[in-house]
Amino acid sequence: MKKLYIFMLKSFAGPFIATFFISMFVLLMQMLWRYIDELVGKGLDFSVIVELLFYFSLSLVPMALPLAVLLSSIMTFGTLGENYELIALKSAGISLYRIMYPLIVLIVFLSVFTFFFSNNILPIANMRAGNLLYDIKRHKPELSFKEGVFTNDLEGYSIKIDRIDKNTGMMYNMLIYNHRDVPGNYEVTRADSGMMINNPNSAYMELVLFHGNTYTDESMKPNGKRTFPFRRLKFDKQSVLIELPGNEFKRRDEDFITAIMLNLKQLNYTIDSLQNKLDSRQREETTRMLKVNYEKNRSSNPQRDSILRVETVGMKGDIDSLYRQLEPEEKQRAMENALQYARDVSANMVKDVNYYKRQGDQIRKNQLEWHKKFTLPFACLIFFFIGAPLGGIIRKGGLGMPVVVSILLFIIYYVISMMGQRAAKEAVLPMWFGSWLSSLILLPLGVLLTYKSVTDSEIMNGEAYMNFFKKIGSFFKKKRDAKA
Repeated sequence: MKKLYIFMLKSFAGPFIATFFISMFVLLMQMLWRYIDELVGKGLDFSVIVELLFYFSLSLVPMALPLAVLLSSIMTFGTLGENYELIALKSAGISLYRIMYPLIVLIVFLSVFTFFFSNNILPIANMRAGNLLYDIKRHKPELSFKEGVFTNDLEGYSIKIDRIDKNTGMMYNMLIYNHRDVPGNYEVTRADSGMMINNPNSAYMELVLFHGNTYTDESMKPNGKRTFPFRRLKFDKQSVLIELPGNEFKRRDEDFITAIMLNLKQLNYTIDSLQNKLDSRQREETTRMLKVNYEKNRSSNPQRDSILRVETVGMKGDIDSLYRQLEPEEKQRAMENALQYARDVSANMVKDVNYYKRQGDQIRKNQLEWHKKFTLPFACLIFFFIGAPLGGIIRKGGLGMPVVVSILLFIIYYVISMMGQRAAKEAVLPMWFGSWLSSLILLPLGVLLTYKSVTDSEIMNGEAYMNFFKKIGSFFKKKRDAKA
């Protein structure tokens, strides 16, 4: 039995290592293609690119492992079935459970490793990759412009360029929104053409514009002009200095933190902090709204308030009676005040709802990452118990049919997972259900296939399916012949 275990581990190890690196290569190329525009033409050192690819590779390990487990398990048992080794082992009285036992232990250890990797190494890799990619984007930002698209890489500016001459660097039909000093687009510049001039020894980039106009809304500035708030400046040539972190590639401190950069302990702390902050804000706003808008005090005229209290004794339960006791001017003023209070409440509620929505989105993002720490390791177990029985059904080794089946199953898992996660992010489904939706759907399939394979059911016999479809074909053929 010991030789059998060693044989099964050796049979699984080769395909697993090969499929893991193939999966890593495919996923890494997809990731690299996604960010290729940020890397090309920036004059980065080779070491920087290698470092970025290394961090990308680490961040893709939890996704590559389940795919490698599925593909290698199908290949291993498919090869055993194709070479009749699986039949020979069963005929020797060895159950499929005993054959799978060493691989089950290996997959359990692999799932535990995936969990610790996702919890301890993956957050650091995501943080390093995110910060390094941010630094690369800010290095030589003039190369980050895309034709016909607004670019916000330059802090304080939003720039849109219709056409860029790659040879001369000249940019045509430029639209620039300046919100560096004042919140909002208080200054808009449109120019026929322009170009960027970099000085390696300067902390500024010079943007030279030709033939255009600058429109400024002075009323948006603090203490701005109210009489003539709008100003237009026509120019033939204009230079704008934009502050940059420098032309040399500089590394930023690791202070850019998102949910994917946190481990379980940090996620729990962040979720609790955000939830406590949200609950505190809700209590404060509820108290303030009731106190300010529904319990108004007439402190402006205490004498008149005392008279009203005497005149309206016994009528506090009838609002209409109180209103009829007022003078016409007071009625008008009461209506105006009520409308103003209603508008204030509506504006505050809109602001609060937007804040609650943003805060809720942050909480759900962190909760989703918390569940991912467990769903990815569990996916390794599910894919093994799906792949091993399927390998016995397919009875084909190599990279042909197993690759097709593996990719199909992985796409199904990935699509269901994305649907569940999106529904959970939008609060359509409970967070636990949306996060585990793909696992909950594929788990019964793995249990069924494993049970049928251990009990040597007909589901493991490919010829049974062929005979079933032949019987169906014969049945319809007889019906057709009888009608003829």
